[in-house]
Amino acid sequence: MMDVADVLWRLAAVLLAFLLLPLIVGQAEHKAMAHMQGRVGPMYAGGFHGWAQLVADGVKFAQKEDIVPEGADRRIFQLAPAVALLPYLVVLIVIPVGDGDAVGQAVDAGVFFVLAVMGVGVLGSLMGGWASANKFSLLGGLRTAAQLLAYELPMLLAAASVAMAAGTLSLPGILESWQWWWLLWQITGGLVFFTAGLAELQRPPFDAPVADSEIIFGAFTEYTGLRFALFLLAEYAGIVVLSALTAVLFLGGWHGPAAADLGWVWTLLKTAVLAFVVIWLRVSYPRLREDQIQRLAWTVLVPLALFQIALTGVVKVVIQ
Repeated sequence: MMDVADVLWRLAAVLLAFLLLPLIVGQAEHKAMAHMQGRVGPMYAGGFHGWAQLVADGVKFAQKEDIVPEGADRRIFQLAPAVALLPYLVVLIVIPVGDGDAVGQAVDAGVFFVLAVMGVGVLGSLMGGWASANKFSLLGGLRTAAQLLAYELPMLLAAASVAMAAGTLSLPGILESWQWWWLLWQITGGLVFFTAGLAELQRPPFDAPVADSEIIFGAFTEYTGLRFALFLLAEYAGIVVLSALTAVLFLGGWHGPAAADLGWVWTLLKTAVLAFVVIWLRVSYPRLREDQIQRLAWTVLVPLALFQIALTGVVKVVIQ
């Protein structure tokens, strides 16, 4: 009976985080962009500091008609938003937020598990673009596939460097082995991992697959109402997952002063800072061209990731 209660409690905690954290990131993006770009609406909606902006967006999406194009593959078209969103819920289950058993479910091969599941989430955009019966949606889906193929490799190599340093693929195991001086020689891998994650999420400046000025809104062009809102929610959930994974793998996760009692606070704080960086990059940098996106992956990130693995091997040999 206690085991069942423990499982239910952990699932409830993960579900609560999945429902709240993406919405908090979405609200923070509204406020940050309003401050940085002088946008009036998000600062005044509902009164005090525009607290009702997110509510207004939700009501707007709920009121819009749910339309499926006549020539679309109806089942795939309707399934795509769920495929894009649900994998991030699965990933949250295995991310440790504190010392000990402060994790939904520890997985021995946690690093490979989270990367594989995150890759499934990206396929939601490809499915939506393919099933929409729209040439702009198809082009957006093809760009999504090209980015997935290009940036999955450096992301995996960067994560492999940390796993090699810790001698385990388990996320809690990596945190148990983590030392503060890892920040000095794993920083390159951290930058590669975070940059590749941004590209897989199609966040600016890697938003060529949804470029509204070129291909309307890419794979999401034909989506309306709540189905479109689910794609946006998947984007914000992806920001939470990417920021949390970067914090766990490269910034020590729950490590910090009074970690035994406040470890979860350090994890959330590091995740929040990285999520703000994602928002700041959207406001600050223009969109890269498709050829620039591919060149960055294959000529910059992949060599840097390989260099990080080589450096990790040298450091491991020296330490031993």
